[in-house]
Amino acid sequence: MAKAAGHGLRVSKPYGDSASYDVGVEREGRILRVQVKSTLYRRRGIESYSLNVHGPRRQLYKKGAVDFFAVYLIPRDTWYILPFAAMGGNFSLHFTPGAQRGKWERYREAWELLGG
Repeated sequence: MAKAAGHGLRVSKPYGDSASYDVGVEREGRILRVQVKSTLYRRRGIESYSLNVHGPRRQLYKKGAVDFFAVYLIPRDTWYILPFAAMGGNFSLHFTPGAQRGKWERYREAWELLGG
């Protein structure tokens, strides 16, 4: 939330644990639902990180439950802002920061997608 606010975004936290998302971000009078994920897991032998994106009881997120995923690679201090629509049903993600042909590189530090 602090990082998003630092990019000029108006953020809020849902009250309680009943929401399917972690943070709300206001954009043009609408609240975008953002689920935050993080990983320390580095794949063996390469500078690549992996994580599985799923909700409680290892259930996949359904369309309409969240608008974006904010994925934080802890060892690299790097964020990826991924639109739910870009996931294409793929919830096992692999990130190779700086790779020219990296699937998710266009979303690295893409705070502007949230309106920042």
